[in-house]
Amino acid sequence: MIRGLIESSFIDWDGKISLVIFFDKCNFRCPFCHNWELISSPEKFPVITWEKIQSILSKKEKWIDGIVLTGGEPLVDIKETAGLCRNIRKEGFLIKLDTNGAFPDALSSLIEKELIDYIAMDVKAALDESYDRATRVKTDLGAIRSSIKIIMKSALPYEFRTTCVPGLVDEKAMNSIGNTIKDAQKWALQGYRPENSWAKEFRRPLPSRYERNIIRLRTVAQQYVSNVVLRGCSADH
Repeated sequence: MIRGLIESSFIDWDGKISLVIFFDKCNFRCPFCHNWELISSPEKFPVITWEKIQSILSKKEKWIDGIVLTGGEPLVDIKETAGLCRNIRKEGFLIKLDTNGAFPDALSSLIEKELIDYIAMDVKAALDESYDRATRVKTDLGAIRSSIKIIMKSALPYEFRTTCVPGLVDEKAMNSIGNTIKDAQKWALQGYRPENSWAKEFRRPLPSRYERNIIRLRTVAQQYVSNVVLRGCSADH
C-alpha cells in the first residue's frame, strides 16, 4: 500500500520537480534505513488512495515533471505497482522507479511494458557475504546481479546508488561494486545521516574524517564509472 507522499520534491530526481510516493513494504531490513517506521509499523500511517494522488496531480500538473516510486520497495507487490504506473501514464507524467534490485522479473516486466522512464537502483555493499550485513536478511545476490544487468542493457536512463555507511562501505566494497557496474551511466555516492537509522548502533555520530573518506571513495569509484556524483554531503558540488 501507499503510506507516504511528498507533493513537491527537488532532490529525488535530478533536474526534475517530482511527486514522491512511498510504499510500505520491503523485503530488506537495512539497519541504516531512514524509512523504517513505514516498514515496521505501517499502520501508523494512513493509506493514500489513487484518488488522492490524482487530485494532487490535477492541481500541480503544470509544476510536476514526474512521479518517483520509492519505499519501502515498490516491486514487492508488482501488481499494485504496475497498476499505479498505468494510472500515472494516463495522466501524462514520467515515472522514476527506486528499487533495491531484489526482484529482477518484476523489474523486467515494467521495462518491457514501458511503464517506467528512469531507474535508480541501490547497491548497498560489496556483492559478497557482507551484503547480508547491509540488508539483515539472506540476500539473493544472483537477483541483485540480474537486476544490474537488466538495467544496464535496457534503453532507459538509470543510476546506481550507494550510501556510504561507515563499517559497510569502504574501498574494498567500492572496488567490488565498481567491478559489477563497470561503465554504468551514473553512480551516485550518498552521504550517510545516522540520526534516524533503524538500528540504534547505526545512530552513532559520524567519524571526523567522514567527508574526506567519501572523497577518497569517489576516486575509487571513478576508476570504474566516469560519471560519479556525490549527494547529501558538503562535498557534493
